[in-house]
Amino acid sequence: MNRFERYLSLWVAMCMGAGVLLGLAVPDVMGALRRLEFGAGSQINAPIAVLIWLMITPMMMKVDFGAIRNVGRRPRGLLVTLFVNWLVKPFSMAAIAWLFFRYLFSPWIAPADADQYIAGCIILAAAPCTAMVFVWSYLTKGDAAYTLVQVAINDLLMLLLFAPIVTFLVSGAASLHVPFQVLLYSVLVFIVVPLAAGVLIRLWMVRSKGRKWFEDVLLPRFAPVSMAALLATLVLIFAFQAHNITTKTLHVGLIAIPILIQVYFNASLTYGLMRVFRVEHAVAAPGALIGASNFFELAIATAIALYGPESGAALATVVGVLIEVPVMLSVCAACNRTQHWFPRPPIYSS
Repeated sequence: MNRFERYLSLWVAMCMGAGVLLGLAVPDVMGALRRLEFGAGSQINAPIAVLIWLMITPMMMKVDFGAIRNVGRRPRGLLVTLFVNWLVKPFSMAAIAWLFFRYLFSPWIAPADADQYIAGCIILAAAPCTAMVFVWSYLTKGDAAYTLVQVAINDLLMLLLFAPIVTFLVSGAASLHVPFQVLLYSVLVFIVVPLAAGVLIRLWMVRSKGRKWFEDVLLPRFAPVSMAALLATLVLIFAFQAHNITTKTLHVGLIAIPILIQVYFNASLTYGLMRVFRVEHAVAAPGALIGASNFFELAIATAIALYGPESGAALATVVGVLIEVPVMLSVCAACNRTQHWFPRPPIYSS
């Protein structure tokens, strides 16, 4: 990592704090930005969407789609990722949240708030990471093409499984209807748009300037764009939720505990299974990070659409962001230190 990346945890913390301060200092301005959506009722915030495009598009530009055909020759990493994301993660989060909010935290959290926090944690866990995982993959020198396939298949499954799983798991806490329109808009805005932009820019530049110039000159210039967009996204998210964060400080700390346990549990499980099945590190590290992290943009939008912007469910998804980014950076560091645990990647001929 370069100097900026080594201190990314510090920049993340500063941006979270700056977001809260902005939300408290200029609530009217932040409220106006928060109301900017892609279409009425979409719950997709336009400023955040633009920042997500700037974050992901440079990552998509790095993907050589000719390498995707090699994924079929090494399916174990993909199977481990799907197993953890859909058969372990949402159910383990539901169990952990139920245990903590119903029993361990009952002296400090009212039953009605517990219902909301359980719902928010489940919504968060049922949305596998999409945007941020390309940043994590970059930081761990992951296989960009393989990561793209993992994310793409997760997104397809999310269209089919997200609503039924969330509805089933939350049914004990609250009556829930997950609007398909929110899911559709989220996938289109956060996946299709930056993917198409990255593919088109790559094809155009490689044809006009050559592959060497594209990889050695242009791509390095775009690297800071992704990091800057990540930090700006955090500023906006925390500015939008500043009131909740500052008025429910104890609850924020309590919500963080089960989410923190969940993140490390899923990262360790996925990484461990990758090692057992002898998956190469460039696939294992991003897979572990996908298994642990969440599609927080979708989770926040869904929680707001279902329960409102000031709800406990929305607060739980925002706390997920507060926990996830610093923790995922620690997971990235752990993965980078343990590359020697994994076999060397196989060499495939074209």
